[in-house]
Amino acid sequence: MASMTVLAITAVPDHLRGALTRWLLEVTPELYVGTVSARVRDELWASATACVGKGTAVLAYPSDNEQGFELRTA
Repeated sequence: MASMTVLAITAVPDHLRGALTRWLLEVTPELYVGTVSARVRDELWASATACVGKGTAVLAYPSDNEQGFELRTA
């Protein structure tokens, strides 16, 4: 089932930003929001962390826990 995903990245190559816009909406520079499946979310996260270098990446998505979401950071 698809769920809302938020991905914030900094200092990544333009090719990654372009790839992310195929799946997510870039609401402000380097902040992406969209509704994707868990498989797509995990693939996007793998791509982001592979290119992050000295930048940062934060992923937030819904989860069945007390807060209702999970965070991943790189």
